Amino acid sequence: MERGSLENHLFRKGSVALPWNARMKIALAAAKGLDFLHSGGPNGSKPVIYRDLKASNILLGQDYTAKLSDFGLAKDGPEGDKSHVSTRVMGTYGYAAPEYVLTGHLTTMSDVYSFGVVLLEILSGKRAMDKTRPVGQHNLVEWCRPYLSDGNKLFKVMDTRLDGQYSIKGSQTAGKLAHRCLNRDPKRRPKMAEIVDILEQIQNLKDMAKPST
Repeated sequence: MERGSLENHLFRKGSVALPWNARMKIALAAAKGLDFLHSGGPNGSKPVIYRDLKASNILLGQDYTAKLSDFGLAKDGPEGDKSHVSTRVMGTYGYAAPEYVLTGHLTTMSDVYSFGVVLLEILSGKRAMDKTRPVGQHNLVEWCRPYLSDGNKLFKVMDTRLDGQYSIKGSQTAGKLAHRCLNRDPKRRPKMAEIVDILEQIQNLKDMAKPST
């Protein structure tokens, strides 16, 4: 893909800040990719769990179209009345769902948690794990969790490189969505189809904030 990975655009030193609309376009495309897999993939038979969603596995095209890459850890989801697949824990620290890390039980909701982490990275411009940050901020999810559902505090999470140029309502909606995706109880996380619907609604918002002076 012409523009390389989302990771490079968010975190590489000297990179130009991604505009708000591009960030939401990327999030939506990644969500659609996961929804396609969870719906049964190309065969439409049983769900496929991606298992390793992270910023480096999202590749960007010239107009910020995004595609998932590296399906090496993808796994068929549970069949019949089974609720999960038991497997050796693999993936990337900081992105993996807590219940998967603890038990090895893998579900589509494991991907939803990982998507929540990536969405948080997109909003904040910060890595999921970074020990060079101040104490208490090493783990992005735990640091941001208290601010995500409070629209009045969400600005503390937002990437300062955006210089205030983002949809206020859209950022609040995305923050609440990330909060739901990162719920410690997998049963309370939204399905990818709902996530796609919410992100599509954000695309249509026009309430861009004025740049700070």
